[in-house]
Amino acid sequence: MDIVSLPIEYDRNKIDGRYRIAAIAFQRAKELFLGAKPRVKTRAKKVTTQALEETISNAVEFLTGEKAREAKEESKKLDYRRLLEEREKAGEELSELEKDLKYYLHEKEAADRKAPDDFFGDRREKGFEG
Repeated sequence: MDIVSLPIEYDRNKIDGRYRIAAIAFQRAKELFLGAKPRVKTRAKKVTTQALEETISNAVEFLTGEKAREAKEESKKLDYRRLLEEREKAGEELSELEKDLKYYLHEKEAADRKAPDDFFGDRREKGFEG
């Protein structure tokens, strides 16, 4: 496929509409941009075009409906801090993104430990009468 031509032909039994194609291709383009290997051979240089070609050729797996909701809830349960610590113990070098995530998690944990009174306490500023 040299260029993506419109209208795009896709398996209507698997993909329920153009919006779904765009959403899947968008998520796949992010993965490709972050270094994922392409799943189909293509001459396209742009990750967005590669992602679109993968999507319409059914090379990308995706969930919809209740299965997607369940997977989203399950992903919220992941303990990223533990995963990063396990990688460090195994002697693996953390990427810059993982180092940033570790720093963010540390800062977020510190902020969560602060009591809400630190933010909304009964302390009154001079001259303020409520």
